[in-house]
Amino acid sequence: MARDGWRAATRADLQGLPAEVAPRLLGARLETVVDGETVAVRITETEAYHGRGTGPVPDPGSHARMGPTARNATMWGEPGHLYVYLSHGIHSCVNVVCGPDGIAGGVLLRAGEVIEGTDAASRRRPAARTARDLARGPGRFGDAVGLRHPHHDGIDAITAEPRHGARARLELLAEPLADIASGPRVGVAGIAGTARFPWRYWIPGDPTVSAFRWGRGAREAAEAL
Repeated sequence: MARDGWRAATRADLQGLPAEVAPRLLGARLETVVDGETVAVRITETEAYHGRGTGPVPDPGSHARMGPTARNATMWGEPGHLYVYLSHGIHSCVNVVCGPDGIAGGVLLRAGEVIEGTDAASRRRPAARTARDLARGPGRFGDAVGLRHPHHDGIDAITAEPRHGARARLELLAEPLADIASGPRVGVAGIAGTARFPWRYWIPGDPTVSAFRWGRGAREAAEAL
């Protein structure tokens, strides 16, 4: 059922490879209810990550590049769950699992606009100087929606079943965006952070999109292409 231009996401919507699903998530709405507080974010920037054996090109930038581990187990599961991992020991980052069950894939939610629950998001992100900064960047996004590793890793954004005091629901645009941009992923090391993998997608001109930066060795790898 559509609501204000969005409709509930289904597992079938997320059966494709991450590089196919990631652009379709632009403009989508992720709603969380954590400890009774609701926050909804309109997704403005995503990145695709394939796992070992997923798609025709190995992805050296993926957590699942070497196969299943305890850390990346959610990536190998049913599409529509959220893979919530810890970055730099501080930030909880949120990914939408996609692809068939048993084939690893995830779409990192890099940035978005908080469209509901600004007060709750602001309390979780006290360092944000403006509303556009509340979910600008994957760590900030995770903070704003209140999902934390490891408690919420694997939460189901299709059924919205509760997990450790939280619910999550993903809604897609009823009409996908026609105007999107793509390019190298942000801060990814080596060849995986170059135009060889143009798997970052964003809404052109949106002020909440995060700034691009090269990963370790990526600029040098790009110059060598």
